[in-house]
Amino acid sequence: MHALVLVLVGLWCFATALMGGLVGLVLGNIRLPVLVVAASSPAAGAGANIGVSAIAALAAAVAHIRAGRIDWRLFAWMAPPSMVGAVIGGLLSGVVPGNALLIVIGLTLLVFGIDLLRPQRSEQRTASDRVSVRAAIWTGAVIGLLGGFVGLILGALRLPALLRFGADPFRAVGTNAAVGFFLGIAGVFGHLPNGVDWSLLAVGAATSVPGAILGARFTGSLDERQLLRAVGLVLIVAGAATIVQGIV
Repeated sequence: MHALVLVLVGLWCFATALMGGLVGLVLGNIRLPVLVVAASSPAAGAGANIGVSAIAALAAAVAHIRAGRIDWRLFAWMAPPSMVGAVIGGLLSGVVPGNALLIVIGLTLLVFGIDLLRPQRSEQRTASDRVSVRAAIWTGAVIGLLGGFVGLILGALRLPALLRFGADPFRAVGTNAAVGFFLGIAGVFGHLPNGVDWSLLAVGAATSVPGAILGARFTGSLDERQLLRAVGLVLIVAGAATIVQGIV
């Protein structure tokens, strides 16, 4: 593979990890088109992208753990059904048109992003910042299922759902990153039969780790309203990118 291609891939992965680490997302849908173009095959690029997502999520999660921004109760209830849903979605991925799902997911992200940018959002939150067990299980399972269908971790969909259920924004960011790591690992194993571009995975991981750590450290420098605005803007970009992928 040409050295210049690897450099460009590395820069793109660093930039997406930096932005993602700030808001607790891995932004695999934004990274995916670049890795697919650079990979030996689309399937190998998708496998590498999920692997990079897992490592970027882990790097961000470690920073959030050190800062005390992980809700371990929420993580324990959400991670297992998310992984089960992802496996089922992967097995059934040929049944549902992936492009149609991407467009629906992209539109949903746009709605969530615009909603987070609305004024006085923080004043509308309830006094409790604890998501119910039922909401955590169903959110994890459904979003994991959708992610399995389209080959993405979909942290960009899980995070705004947590915010809507009343989760504390800072702990939702950290918890979402931690859940994303386990989904990414499961996704890599699911892609092994079709191959993984290990060169791209190595370059993407090496450049994503510092970006994710740096972005996660910036999370603590924002107040709640600034964090919600940042999440909203990133969701709008991610939603638009997802819709384009679904159309193309």
